[in-house]
Amino acid sequence: MDCGIPFCHTGKIISGMASGRPVNNLIPEWNDLVYRGRWREALDRLHKTNNFPEFTGRVCPAPCEGSCTVGLNGSPVTIKNIEKSIIDKGFAEGWVVPEPPKVRTGKKVAVVGSGPSGLACAAQLNKAGHTVTVYERADRAGGLLMYGIPNMKLDKNYVQRRVDLLAAEGVRFITGTEIGKDIPASQLKEEYDAIVLCGGATRGRDLPIEGRELQGIHLAMEFLSKNTKSLLDSQHQDGAYISAEGKDVIVIGGGDTGTDCVGTSIRHQCRSVTQFEIMPRPAETRQPNNPWPEWPRVLKVDYGQEEAAALQGQDPRKYLISTKNSSATSTAV
Repeated sequence: MDCGIPFCHTGKIISGMASGRPVNNLIPEWNDLVYRGRWREALDRLHKTNNFPEFTGRVCPAPCEGSCTVGLNGSPVTIKNIEKSIIDKGFAEGWVVPEPPKVRTGKKVAVVGSGPSGLACAAQLNKAGHTVTVYERADRAGGLLMYGIPNMKLDKNYVQRRVDLLAAEGVRFITGTEIGKDIPASQLKEEYDAIVLCGGATRGRDLPIEGRELQGIHLAMEFLSKNTKSLLDSQHQDGAYISAEGKDVIVIGGGDTGTDCVGTSIRHQCRSVTQFEIMPRPAETRQPNNPWPEWPRVLKVDYGQEEAAALQGQDPRKYLISTKNSSATSTAV
């Protein structure tokens, strides 16, 4: 536990990359409390800086581990797994309960969007005593957490559990309502003392290339969100999703969203899946020009690549690919 000067808990940008935890979690403190078996206190420390550790403990890329001092000489502390273990134990032991504010300020705030930023904003404003109403255009609250991240990566029971907890603390959720369409923005200005806009995650970055208008080419958010909604609504029985079954799939983009598209295509039983990465293949270990505590630019294999390799016999990623033409693509996301 005596790591000297910790770098994991302070988020910084070094060489243009994230280093350490952006939300400044008290990682050394709750690591030490877990080590001593003081889990309840560790949970309190964890909640001081993170509203939803059950989400980040499952989907965060863990830049904190990249700046862990143990990583100087070997593998870093598994901070992300410890975080998940703390919050899971907290729920299992009944320590995480609704905590509505004791005093209300009389101020009303509208939060537009119920994704991670909207939920965190609502939680903090409600804790301060304001009356908060969250508007969500989809039929379920959660935004990116509910529909943008596949169920196998973030089970929606965890998302709904936290939404229910916020509701029990006094946050009001109005779903199936799009501001500017179902309710004019002017009405919000009249009814609330403040408005916070927390939308935008579903607006993908398109590729204006030859053949983009052809059939079978979809934005990742469309592919992922329709898949999850259909799964939650009917276990895919309604057919209201973009199926990759029996198709040769190309995923353009090597990040987390691309990985989720790879994993989803595999679960649809695609014939094959290939992932295009515009960057060169990273090195297996840190290079001299990428010293600690910078984000380690090393080869990482996520669940999507592991599953594709197990089925196809090789990593699905192709590096140094800049897509210029999509007319030969059968299905792309």
